[in-house]
Amino acid sequence: MSRSEFARAVQLGIVRAGRPAPGGAARYARAELDRVRSVEGFPDALRARVETVAGSGAAGRLLGIGPSRFIRLARCGRIAPVGYRINRYRAVVWIYLAAELREFTARDPELLCGGAPEADRQLMAAGADLRPRAWRDRHVGLLLERTADPWERAAVLASVLPEEEVRQAVPDPAERIVLAALAPPPPYGHPQIPAAAAVAQRLLRAESPDEVHWFRTSLDFTLAGARGQLKSTGERGPT
Repeated sequence: MSRSEFARAVQLGIVRAGRPAPGGAARYARAELDRVRSVEGFPDALRARVETVAGSGAAGRLLGIGPSRFIRLARCGRIAPVGYRINRYRAVVWIYLAAELREFTARDPELLCGGAPEADRQLMAAGADLRPRAWRDRHVGLLLERTADPWERAAVLASVLPEEEVRQAVPDPAERIVLAALAPPPPYGHPQIPAAAAVAQRLLRAESPDEVHWFRTSLDFTLAGARGQLKSTGERGPT
């Protein structure tokens, strides 16, 4: 497998990383790598699961539709991106799982031709673009699946909230330090060049009031469990 294919498999939870090394680098148990290799059809079957296409043109071709129709489907939340990259014009290029696009073709063929459903027309008339939110929902969900520790889960939820919301939810500076230390790293493919990183950084934060409310409510609930752990163990952070 290529490095990018392996990274995508880790992102999707197909390959489970162990506890990071002291320097923060990911580690993988030999038993986990053996498990992945032992799956029938390896490596081709795994490659098929992590295959991606970037941009509306390539995604539309896979579905057999034009880029404008694909953009409408994606903006209306019919298809969720799995990642992103920032091109040289500082524009977001969304990345999709090829397997999910094929599943969409089989599941909702009526959306690939004809007029848009009324719900989609209303969204487009309002200028909606649900791609960032759909990506954040998926990103947060995948991160939460990796741990049951309440402090780590709280750190994931805090990482997508505006700073003011985090300060309100976590008035104790010591707790905020813990959450910052446990915050997940930028997702795979996040750019390193400052100008591009500034564009991508906006994708990492909840935007609409209802999205902020959802993550804030989830954070409050998770923090209640984390603080209960603190009372019982006397320690902040993962146990």
